[in-house]
Amino acid sequence: MSPRSTRVPRDAVHHPLFARFYARFSVSADEKGGVGPLRTELLSGLSGRVIEIGAGNGLNFAHYPRTVSEVVAIEPERHLRQLAADAALRADVPVDVVPGAAEALPVKSEAFDAAVVSLVLCSVRDVPRALAELHRVLRPGGELRFFEHGAAPGRGMARAQRALDRTVWPRLFGGCHTARDPLAAIEAAGFERIAHRSFLVPEKGPRLPTSFCVLGAARRR
Repeated sequence: MSPRSTRVPRDAVHHPLFARFYARFSVSADEKGGVGPLRTELLSGLSGRVIEIGAGNGLNFAHYPRTVSEVVAIEPERHLRQLAADAALRADVPVDVVPGAAEALPVKSEAFDAAVVSLVLCSVRDVPRALAELHRVLRPGGELRFFEHGAAPGRGMARAQRALDRTVWPRLFGGCHTARDPLAAIEAAGFERIAHRSFLVPEKGPRLPTSFCVLGAARRR
């Protein structure tokens, strides 16, 4: 057998140091930063088959309602994917954790009743393509649930976000960009917004480049 045929495929995303940092930080944010209840709000009322993009270490899994029949969780980063697989074993609903990139989902068209993006659109390489893929795999009328951070409304912080995105932030934080506009991107991809609300995380204290969040739902037209 040739060396080429035995080579292990490279993961779509490879951020081993950030993955370990995120695994610790995200658990703390859920427990002490008030993010856990936001996950419950994000997933409330879902049913049927759900695809989750960028599942990370699987912190959403414990919040899926029992009306969900299956979750297919896509996670491209190997370390986080292993943590997500462990979390799937503890979930109250069936969860299948698989590798894959948001821009090329390894699933059939119109196969899901709902899709979930949770703090992931900031880091995908091609947001329009990723959202086009979600539009493809949702059945007509299916829901897209989103919980994302994005551009600040104030000029000063927005200017700082753009500067960070051009320099150190993506390198330090696994490809994250702070100045993206998730609502505009979702609408441009052909989704009809149902409802959303904007808020700060953390709710009190100093404002961070990632503090400006939005949570809501949209529907495939």
